[in-house]
Amino acid sequence: MKKLLVILAIGAFAACNNAAESTEAAAEKATEEVKAAGEAVKEEVKAAGDTLQAAGEAVKEEVKAAADSLTEKK
Repeated sequence: MKKLLVILAIGAFAACNNAAESTEAAAEKATEEVKAAGEAVKEEVKAAGDTLQAAGEAVKEEVKAAADSLTEKK
């Protein structure tokens, strides 16, 4: 009976150990997915910032051109 309990305890330990490893793998996979999503958002924000900067430069040039045309007419 004592041997049976030892064998069952070893089996339970092995089962828990394998479950922990699969949980760790799932956690690592989820971490990688979150990192990938974060990188994607970072790239989108950078692209949006670049677009806004380009638009700001275009408006600045248009205002400068308008101001120059007003000063030339005088």
